[in-house]
Amino acid sequence: MRDATDFVISVAYWPLTARGFALNTNLLETNLINLGVVLALLVYLGRGVLSNLLNNRERTILHAIRDAEDRYKEAADRLDQARARLRRAGVRADEIRMNGLSAVQREKRDLVNSADGDLARLEDSKNATIRFEEQRAIEQVRQQVARLALERAVKALDIRLNNELHSDTIEHRIGLLKGMAGNN
Repeated sequence: MRDATDFVISVAYWPLTARGFALNTNLLETNLINLGVVLALLVYLGRGVLSNLLNNRERTILHAIRDAEDRYKEAADRLDQARARLRRAGVRADEIRMNGLSAVQREKRDLVNSADGDLARLEDSKNATIRFEEQRAIEQVRQQVARLALERAVKALDIRLNNELHSDTIEHRIGLLKGMAGNN
């Protein structure tokens, strides 16, 4: 700042023209001097402001970059965590799928075994029922055959037996019984 004041003061002490204080009408000359003065003042006075603005802007940009890098790292960490969770979920889904498939196979096998057992029991029950019905039918046939045979025998005896044959048969049987009683 001191340089600027010295410059302005030194300009004030320039010797005045012989005619006194006058206006310079040469536009090119006056604009260059004015521009030089303005530029010198701007450079001298604005240097601190401009450097402060640039430093502030640089700090703001660096801070924004650091924040962006931090957010990027956080996002990358969250992405890695999400990928890890996704892998774990995929593994768990595969386990559940495999457990489901094995459970389905086990249930299918159990159902087939149960159906086979039920079928075998039904087959055994059917066979037992058939055997029972066969035995009952055979017993009925035997009873009918025995009844018919007895009826035929009675008819045949009635036809063949007369009183004399009947008496001889009774005496013969009595004799047999006496012989058995004598042997004991």
